[in-house]
Order: sequence, then structure tokens, then C-alpha cells
Amino acid sequence: MSRTYPMNGPVARTLELVGERWTLLILLEILKGSHRFADINGSLVGISPNLLSTRLKSLEENGVVERRFYSSHPPRAEYILTSKGHELGIVAGALAVWGSKYLADDISLLHSRCGERVDVIYYCDKCSGRVKRSQVKLS
Repeated sequence: MSRTYPMNGPVARTLELVGERWTLLILLEILKGSHRFADINGSLVGISPNLLSTRLKSLEENGVVERRFYSSHPPRAEYILTSKGHELGIVAGALAVWGSKYLADDISLLHSRCGERVDVIYYCDKCSGRVKRSQVKLS
């Protein structure tokens, strides 16, 4: 983690890992199915190969992605999300839903089955149910 915040808490700690420019977009590309370096680099117009490499290395060191070699001569790797990384998909999805609702008038995220807009919800495993936003607090 290259930058740290002078505060504690889960949001500050998470931003230290995924708050750097390009990091969430890299995760989004992997979630969408791009696993090879060249594919990710080609999908993210404007990112330099060195910066992509740095971000992938940080994600690997923090257990968000796993690097697997699919060729030994020359060595070629693909990047697979760990279970920890898959859970960040919820964060990326929440940002996409919010952005499509408030920032991008021409884009909507739709449920593939029924065609309706999707929303991010809070869910409690213990109660096995949806939780109203007014009932959520940070600890």
C-alpha cells in the first residue's frame, strides 16, 4: 500500500488498497473477464503498462488477485480474482449503480432477467433479510 490515511476505519483502509487511480477499473476489467495483462491493458485506454503492472502487483500482494502462469516460455501470466477480490465486485457494482443513477443519464444497469434497473441493498446474514438504509450504522 503506497498511500495511507491518518485515520483508522474500514473505509480508510479499503481506500488505501483500491483508492489509487485505475485500481477499481482494473478490478472491473478482471470481473468482466479480462485476465491477461495485454487484454486488461488494451481495455483501459490511457493506463501505462508500468502503472498497470504496479497496480496488479499491489493487488496480488494484498490477496485480491492471484497471478497464474499459463506459459513458461516465454513466461505469461493471467490474473484471477481471489474470493477477497470477488467481494470487491460488490463495491464496484455499487459505484456503477450510483454512477448510472446520478452521473450518466444515458447508461443504466439492468437486471438481465427482467430488464429493470438494479439497486444495491444491505443484507444481514444473521437475520437472513434485507436491511433498510436507515437501520445501518458504521461501527
